[in-house]
Amino acid sequence: MSQDHASLPPSGQRTSLPVWLGLPAWVVVSFLPSLTGLFFMPGEWYKTLQRPELAPPNWVFAPVWTTLYFLMGVSAWLVWRQVGWSRGKVPLSLFLCQLVVNGLWTWLFFGLHEIGIALLDLLLMIVLVALTIAAFWKISRPAAVLLLPYLAWISFAGYLNFAFWQLNR
Repeated sequence: MSQDHASLPPSGQRTSLPVWLGLPAWVVVSFLPSLTGLFFMPGEWYKTLQRPELAPPNWVFAPVWTTLYFLMGVSAWLVWRQVGWSRGKVPLSLFLCQLVVNGLWTWLFFGLHEIGIALLDLLLMIVLVALTIAAFWKISRPAAVLLLPYLAWISFAGYLNFAFWQLNR
């Protein structure tokens, strides 16, 4: 196989990134929302909040989110690999939009302490992830399935966010 063909996804479309670099690139992109956590840590304010009954211990969040961000990156890569950017523009744009909304949540909740607005952000995230799953399903069922744990987790996070909002108004 020539070097030129090594950069073609299975669909034969040219991409600006070799297929073998696509996976780490999409994984890195998927982890970008986690960077907001470096700037907006839970801190003392969070410790003062009444916690919902089903709130997991704080140590659970890092391994869960690490796993989810990795799965999200693999999912986006599968779609990109299958159809490239030009044919995958809509589903991959949905994916990128939900990442932005994901990153905003941390700023709203931990940065601004706006629990109610963070809940609205989370509801938008759930809708965007569901739309992304539906769009990915048409291209790669494994890619769509890889996003299901993320949808489940943010749905649970929706319960937690709502409960925090109710308990701490």
